[in-house]
Amino acid sequence: MILFSNATVIASNATTITGSDALVSVGSPPGTFPQNKQNEPALAVDASRPNILVAGSNDEIDLSPCRGSNCSFTAGVGVSGVYFSTDSGKSWTQPTYSGWSARDGISAVGPIGTVPNYYESGLVSGGDPAVSFGPRRGADGKFSWANGSRLYYANLASNFSNVRIDEAFAGYEAVAVSSTDDVVAAMGGAQSAWSKPVLVSQQSQTTFSDKEQIWADNAFSSPYFGNVYLCWANFTGNGAGSPAPLEAAVSSDGGATWTQHPLSSAANNSQNNPADGCTIRTDSKGNAYVFGVATDNTGSFEVMSISTDGGKNWSRPRPVVGPVTQPGIYDPVTRRPEIDGIAGARSDLAPAPSVDIANGAPSGALATDRIVMSYVSGDISKPHAYFTDSADGGATWSPPQAVEGRSDRGYYTAPAISPTGQEAWVVYTSFTTAYQTATTTTRGLVGVVLHGTLAKGAWTFRQVYRGPVGDPRGSSQNNLRAEFLGDYIYAVATPTYGAAIWTDVRHAADCPTVDEWRMSLQTPTPGTKPAPLQVCDPGFGNSDIYSWTSAK
Repeated sequence: MILFSNATVIASNATTITGSDALVSVGSPPGTFPQNKQNEPALAVDASRPNILVAGSNDEIDLSPCRGSNCSFTAGVGVSGVYFSTDSGKSWTQPTYSGWSARDGISAVGPIGTVPNYYESGLVSGGDPAVSFGPRRGADGKFSWANGSRLYYANLASNFSNVRIDEAFAGYEAVAVSSTDDVVAAMGGAQSAWSKPVLVSQQSQTTFSDKEQIWADNAFSSPYFGNVYLCWANFTGNGAGSPAPLEAAVSSDGGATWTQHPLSSAANNSQNNPADGCTIRTDSKGNAYVFGVATDNTGSFEVMSISTDGGKNWSRPRPVVGPVTQPGIYDPVTRRPEIDGIAGARSDLAPAPSVDIANGAPSGALATDRIVMSYVSGDISKPHAYFTDSADGGATWSPPQAVEGRSDRGYYTAPAISPTGQEAWVVYTSFTTAYQTATTTTRGLVGVVLHGTLAKGAWTFRQVYRGPVGDPRGSSQNNLRAEFLGDYIYAVATPTYGAAIWTDVRHAADCPTVDEWRMSLQTPTPGTKPAPLQVCDPGFGNSDIYSWTSAK
């Protein structure tokens, strides 16, 4: 049985909190598909220097422009974009490094806007970014904020060569981690400021690792201060539908070496689906928490696994919140559930939990260790962005409350809680239009930020930002068959401000020719696949990464 406590109160009136939004993917050309395509953003704040933020995304800036109707990924070209802010998210920089690039349509060593040193290591950065700041390790082997900060960037990785004898690892996709101890140099384009990527996942020839998240124990009060944790879904048969145990890995030496631990079984059938869409955090006492969404014969639930010994041992994942419902209608053409309409954006991981913990970082002092969680669940008529919290280490949770606006249809969401647990921020993206049965009808997508205050165990949320509405039809998969907005968004909180990041389509241009072709795929006689650069507005496909910050 799942127990609940601490009822949550929701409000939607504006507050006096002000802030500003900013384009994060500043290096992206607005008019050339797929180079103008970014999605699945990640965000982290340096607890010891809270004016410094880093973001990541799936960024196709270095891919070849479409060749006629062929807009596919370019072999060997990485897509793990990286961006920096030194003013608490009010402005952003995207550095340029060197690697395998096809910006001008020719694949060769050239400028890249993604995490470097992959090509040189025989690898390709594969997106699904996750970022975290932790303390640096000193010459004495101990971690301390006095030594400075280390930024960790985790992502998927594939082999640069498709010749097995030249492979850097076995399998289809692995999880790799890069790091830098000099954010200023990395921001300025110094490739040497970044380490070579370290492969974390243990691979076989059929392994497809997916949807990883990284977290560094950043509270000095923790006995495992400085540990770095990873979680991911380990598909053992190359893709969805194959057995996929949830995995965790821990590093105690700054990401140089890792120890992997399975958290769940590999079962994947009509009765039991393994946990996916994981998130990982630590509290001020050093407890590490992994959350995911999993299905058994009673329904789908948010599940939680805990390690109390620095990642050496983990509890079996157990349901803590739910049941949750996968929103969307299954599209037989894209083979994905879609919320906004036919040929719409996939919603596979909408119910996956996003979590934060008030661990008092950087010192751990005044920590409440309150856990906040948000996720999207519901039927196609009204998918809700839900918020829930726990004040007792995940033993009990408040009744999940819908926090989205009255006319919003939640898509993806993420919470953040201040280090002492008195303020929370929730970002969500939402469709503003109902499910559309035709691609010819305008659709709406918006990014929203809420601010929450805690009083007597209950949260009151107020909307502090609502961005311009864009048409998601202007986003696209590389095969053009449907829209593409990715699978997650992020938020962070410091003692003085909150910040959020999301995929935005305010500048994306709908292409009627592509709309018509997408609709024809639903019929027995599909039309001819169009060439976007010839028949579409230059803004077609232009999904951007935007952020908002309350910092003054």
